[in-house]
Amino acid sequence: MEKIINIHIEKLPEGLYLATSDDLQGLVAQGRTATEALE
Repeated sequence: MEKIINIHIEKLPEGLYLATSDDLQGLVAQGRTATEALE
């Protein structure tokens, strides 16, 4: 089953990227790049 969710990515002052989603409660991921935050 596939589901499409909206993900918000923002660049933090420290240079890292933070990915969160209002569609999937508890989703919080970070990475050195936006792509890494999504992996």
